[in-house]
Amino acid sequence: MIFINYKFRHLRNNFEEAAVDYSGLTYRTWRSVIGSQHWGSRCGSSMAEAAFSSIPPEDGKLLGVQSQPGTAAEKFTNAFLKSSLPQLKGEEIESMMLRQAVILQYTRPNRTRGKKTKAKGLNAKERRELKVFQLKPEHQKYELFLPLHELWKQYIIDLCNGLKPGSNPQTIQQKLLKADFHGAVLTVVRSKCPSYVGTTGILVQELKHVFKIITKEDRLKTIPKRNSVFSVEIGDFVTHIYGSKFELRSSERSAKKFKVRGTIDL
Repeated sequence: MIFINYKFRHLRNNFEEAAVDYSGLTYRTWRSVIGSQHWGSRCGSSMAEAAFSSIPPEDGKLLGVQSQPGTAAEKFTNAFLKSSLPQLKGEEIESMMLRQAVILQYTRPNRTRGKKTKAKGLNAKERRELKVFQLKPEHQKYELFLPLHELWKQYIIDLCNGLKPGSNPQTIQQKLLKADFHGAVLTVVRSKCPSYVGTTGILVQELKHVFKIITKEDRLKTIPKRNSVFSVEIGDFVTHIYGSKFELRSSERSAKKFKVRGTIDL
C-alpha cells in the first residue's frame, strides 16, 4: 500500500514525473489496482508510462526500497500474489484482479469454535430416584393450594367466555375436555371401590392413570381414573368426568379429538 499512496501523490502533481516501480505488474493487474478508467483514456497512457518506470534513487532511499528490472519485478510480484492468496490459482488471481481490488498482507484470524454442549435432562429413572414429582409431607397442606384453586377458577371462566347462564353446555364441555384441571376441586361421585366415593379435594397432580388430590384434612390421596366418575363445580355449572375415558396425560388430552358417545359405563 506504500507504493500505491506514493504513486497517487505524484500523479496528482505531475503524471510524467511520477516514478514508482510497477514494472512487475501486468497491465490488466495494474489497471484493476490503479483504476485507470477513472482518469480517462488520455491520462491512462501517461499513468501507465509513469507506473512502469523505475523509482528514482532519492525516492528509493526515502521509501526504503530498491528498484528492480522488469523480469525480477514480475517474478517477485507473481510469487507475492501466490503466497498472499494460496487458495487461488494463477488464472483465478488474474481473473479476480481484473474485476476488483484485492487487499494483500491481511488474513482473517481463524476462530476456534468450541463444541456446544447441550444441557442433558433427567431420564425417567433419575426422576424417580430424585422424587421430582413427589409432594413433600411439609407441603401437603390444603391451605397452600387455595390460591391455585382461585387461579384455576379465573382460568376456566376466561376459557369459557364468562360461563354465562345462556352458554351452550356442549360448547363448554368441549372446552373442558381439553382444559387443565390442576387446581380444580374434584369429588368422586361413583366408583367401583366404595371407599373412594365422597372424597373431595384440590387436584395437585394429574398423571395418565391417576388423580392426586389434597383433602381438607391435609391428606394426599391418589384416586385411579379407571372405574371412577368425578364431578367438578364451576359456579352454577356442574360437569362430570368419566375417568375411564380420561386416561391421558394433560398435554396429550389438549390435542386429542373426543368422540361423542350416548352412554358411558364405569
